[in-house]
Amino acid sequence: MVRGFTASGRFRLDEGDHAALLLTPEWASAWDAPALTDLTPGHVAAALALERPPEFLLLGTGPSLARPPLAFIRALEGQGIGVEAMDSRAAARTWAVLRAEERWIAAALLPL
Repeated sequence: MVRGFTASGRFRLDEGDHAALLLTPEWASAWDAPALTDLTPGHVAAALALERPPEFLLLGTGPSLARPPLAFIRALEGQGIGVEAMDSRAAARTWAVLRAEERWIAAALLPL
């Protein structure tokens, strides 16, 4: 779970804070995130490579909502995985709510 945000704009987890994150129901990891405009399915492949595929990818697009590249969305939809984009703070909060409901989702949170 994301526990909060630091004063310097990083995501706080139990084991430390990170500029960007990949999250699954099974693990959380720091992420060497690309610029949103450069995002490809390969950048989030680890978060999608679960034995049971996620319902969708919750994409935090950074400090404000921005549209991810259409090729990225189409590629994930071609794998049967939808993409829900929102600013990264909202995505972190939404992650907590959906996981509390035991939804099987993945998340990629770009830097704030």
